[in-house]
Amino acid sequence: MKILTLLGSGRVAGNTATILGWAEDELRTLGHEVERINLIKKDIKPCLGCAKCKESETDINCIQKDDAEEILQKMIDADITVFASPTYFWGYAAPIKTLIDRSWSLVSNYKKPNHSSLLEGKRQGTLLTGGSDYENNAEGLIFTFNKLQGFYKTENAGELFIGKCTADYKRPEDAKERACAFARNLVA
Repeated sequence: MKILTLLGSGRVAGNTATILGWAEDELRTLGHEVERINLIKKDIKPCLGCAKCKESETDINCIQKDDAEEILQKMIDADITVFASPTYFWGYAAPIKTLIDRSWSLVSNYKKPNHSSLLEGKRQGTLLTGGSDYENNAEGLIFTFNKLQGFYKTENAGELFIGKCTADYKRPEDAKERACAFARNLVA
C-alpha cells in the first residue's frame, strides 16, 4: 500500500516525530511504501473561505498557489493517510489544522444526497501525543478526526494517543510497541 504521513509538529525530532518514525519503520518492514511530509517545512496558507474550490467536484481547484495543492493530491493518491500531531490546547497543531481547513476543497455538497469526496473510500489514521492523559487532552481531537471521516467519506484505519510525553523527549516505555501495533492495525 501507498501510505502518506503528515507530521504536524514544529519539532521535527520531537516525540510525535519519533513515535511516527517507529510506525513508519514498521510499515516499511511490512512491505508498504511510506512518504512523510513535514508540514512545518511547507508553505500552506489558511483557507480563505472564498468557495472558489466548490466550482469543481473533480479537481482541488483552490485559488491559492502554495504547497497545499500538492499535499492534497498526495492524499488523493495514497491508500492511507496518517495525521500526526501533538495536542495543542485540545486541538491539532497549526500545520495539520491549516491543511485540514484547506481540504475543504476535496469535498462537495456535504450533507446533501450528492455529497462527494476526492478521498472517498480511502483509509485514514491519526497519531497523537500529549503531555498528560487522554481525558481533557486528546478526546476532542479524536472526536474531530471521526467527524472528518464522514466529511471525507473515508474509513477510520486507526487512532493512537500516547500521553505523558514531555518537552525533554521523555515518553512512556511502551510507546514504541504501541506505535508498531498502530502501524499493523492501519494496514490490517
